[in-house]
Amino acid sequence: METRIQFRVDEETKRLSQQMAESQGRTLSDACREFTEQLAEQQRKALSHDAWLTQQINLAFEKLDDGKASFIDHESAKAQMAERKANIRGRANK
Repeated sequence: METRIQFRVDEETKRLSQQMAESQGRTLSDACREFTEQLAEQQRKALSHDAWLTQQINLAFEKLDDGKASFIDHESAKAQMAERKANIRGRANK
């Protein structure tokens, strides 16, 4: 099902927008539709990421509740990250 979106802009903005759209071989409606579809896709990606992040957080709390979580001190974490970064950089340079 399709829906109609209406909004108001001043005449000069409309005229210039139509000229630009026409210079690209499309209508102002086409340009507005494409922009709206791009916004919707960005929102879909954001929602998908939010759902993934929520799932990861819930899994981490489940591990904590089940006693399966392990913790490391800050210095050890920094050392592990430095090693991982070095490995990644090493692969990228090959």
